[in-house]
Amino acid sequence: MRRLLATAAVVLLLAGCATQTRALLAGPRAGPHQLELSATPFHAQERYQCGPAALAMALGAAGIDASPDALVPEVYLPGREGSLQIELLAAGRRHGALTARIEPRLDALLAELDAGHPVLVLQNLSLPIVPKWHYAVAIGYDVDSGDIILRSGTTRRMTMPLSTFEHTWSRSGFWGMVALAPGQLPATTRLEELQPALIAYEKSAPPKSAQLAYHAALQRWPNTLPLQLGLGNTAYAGGDRAAAADAFRSATIGHPDNGAAFNNLAVVLGELGQLDEARAAAQTAIKLGGPWRDEAQATLRSLQGQ
Repeated sequence: MRRLLATAAVVLLLAGCATQTRALLAGPRAGPHQLELSATPFHAQERYQCGPAALAMALGAAGIDASPDALVPEVYLPGREGSLQIELLAAGRRHGALTARIEPRLDALLAELDAGHPVLVLQNLSLPIVPKWHYAVAIGYDVDSGDIILRSGTTRRMTMPLSTFEHTWSRSGFWGMVALAPGQLPATTRLEELQPALIAYEKSAPPKSAQLAYHAALQRWPNTLPLQLGLGNTAYAGGDRAAAADAFRSATIGHPDNGAAFNNLAVVLGELGQLDEARAAAQTAIKLGGPWRDEAQATLRSLQGQ
């Protein structure tokens, strides 16, 4: 009797209320009813190494060649017999992809797929009290049949009911990430969540790649000061002084009370030989005061010596 009761309890847990699935299937569908990113590469996982395999698939879909074996030293923790989410995000950036969390919702996952972005997801395939953590890559769905399509474990094309997937995914807090080629952005991530991802990407990616990412972000969120400064900084780091000046000038026009934008503009214009405009920008930064005042004074002194 105890064995039967325990089995029944598992069934009840797995068959609980899949609220997101029910709402998704019942509501109007703006996107397609069936979609499959069949070109997504497949790497069968080795024992406990679903993290490297899943990341290699996500990177491959972004046009970045990285084998699971090469990724193991970067993301696999033998003591845990698995990979941490933060390591997957960081490793993806080191290989040139913009990595970012997606919104923790089933409709957001489908929206990323609609945009052509496979989604690396973390599932718990067992009960919460005895977790069996597993990384897979969502590559498609069929709303009419109520299925999601995964690259999972040793199975190239696994179909799973959306309701079952919701349960296994919910146990990770609906954790999912995308790994995108330079210049691409997640379809659903909000600005406040994307900005830290862009800053992290800027620190590890080539300047030209980071510049493309900031440019794309500004197309979606125009006149956003951190994005304008990021675009200017990455253009400057890549040696494109003219593009850096354009970015910082746009920041001063859109945010005339920001001393950092004026000081950065002064520095770049000075290097371009546009000394009168550079000195005027530095003087404006000084007048604005704030934490950038001393830096702006040093910039002005250097310009006056030219």
